[in-house]
Amino acid sequence: MHDLRNEIKLIFIVLLMILSTDKVISQAGSFSGWDVGGKDYLTVHVKDGNISRIEITKPSGQTGEKIFISPGFIDTQVNGYASVSFSEKGLTEEAVRRVVDTLFREGVTTFFPTIVTSPGDIVLENLSVLATVMKDSVLGHVMPGVFLEGPYISPEDGFRGAHDRRWVRLPDWEEFNSFYRASGRKIIQVGLAPELEGAIEFISKVAGLGVYVSLAHHNGSAEIIGKAVDAGARISTHLGNGCANYIHRHNNPVWPQLADSNLTASIIADGHHLTKDELTVFFKAKGPDRIMLVSDVTELAGMPPGEYSWDGKKVIMTREGKLIYPEQEVLAGASLPIRTGIMNMVRLAGCALAEAVNLASLNPARVYDLSDRAQIKPGLSADLVLFTIENNTLVIQKTIVRGKEKFNK
Repeated sequence: MHDLRNEIKLIFIVLLMILSTDKVISQAGSFSGWDVGGKDYLTVHVKDGNISRIEITKPSGQTGEKIFISPGFIDTQVNGYASVSFSEKGLTEEAVRRVVDTLFREGVTTFFPTIVTSPGDIVLENLSVLATVMKDSVLGHVMPGVFLEGPYISPEDGFRGAHDRRWVRLPDWEEFNSFYRASGRKIIQVGLAPELEGAIEFISKVAGLGVYVSLAHHNGSAEIIGKAVDAGARISTHLGNGCANYIHRHNNPVWPQLADSNLTASIIADGHHLTKDELTVFFKAKGPDRIMLVSDVTELAGMPPGEYSWDGKKVIMTREGKLIYPEQEVLAGASLPIRTGIMNMVRLAGCALAEAVNLASLNPARVYDLSDRAQIKPGLSADLVLFTIENNTLVIQKTIVRGKEKFNK
């Protein structure tokens, strides 16, 4: 009797192992869907977190909307999400993980937590929290670095946007180094105004560390923008925004950034920050390789319409998800995910779906040298998204990071 019990127990354990193995295979073995070009139905095989091979197959048993498979989305400007801000005091590791899980639901597999203009002690504290979280192998993959947007931006109303005037200051190399150390050398980008005193030299030093420099919330002339590019600036942060409502029709910071092929422009295509014509012109001027999408979402993303106190300021969330800061007549960040921007580029700017997806995957990966992801290609990380398009809305079905499902609708 004792031997029979042991035998039954052994059989039960083996069955559990088989069932468990099957589950792992179904989650990380292969994923299928139409390529975003719409021509081929792909089965992407995964081994040890990477894409091992790709087959062109035939869909079997699919009903309803067509399921597409694409690289995971990369959002390089995330100020917060789901009531969590990366710039407010009291940031915790648990809160950061909550943002990560929420972004997985939106198809985001890589993002830059973004700290905006804030008191130095809060910046240091939050960078330290993020540095600890990024030591985790998976989270460090999902968050390859921090974007420091400010505090070295224009103090002028309009150009400053919703950044708090009290904490805007001139570039300070010593202060920045303290930030860099606190981040564990994980600051990947700094956004600043190139017209500030000492900014050009500061850009040169930051670029020398291998940190990417973007022009952000500024009123730089064509001459100053040229000097900033010569010093190492390579990105225009949310071009067309972080700009005063009324500017000179010829001499303004938008034209020289559009004209400079050394600058890749990030844009917010949520339908609020830029008009249809602006999206179309920016895409045509920069071309499909020199433009990338960002969401610029804040901690109010996912909240219902209404009036909110945001960083001590009164902001209004409209029914359409538009965040307004009435005091300065500017927008207060965004509330819509990057997948909304992808569909808006198709719907408003005339992009092909494959081009629009590249703006939120391949292009940022190229700009920031994230060469291990953002393409469906053998040997690269299996960071994938399966989605459908329903009523002009991109709907996430599955999000896969390093071959493992992180979200399944």
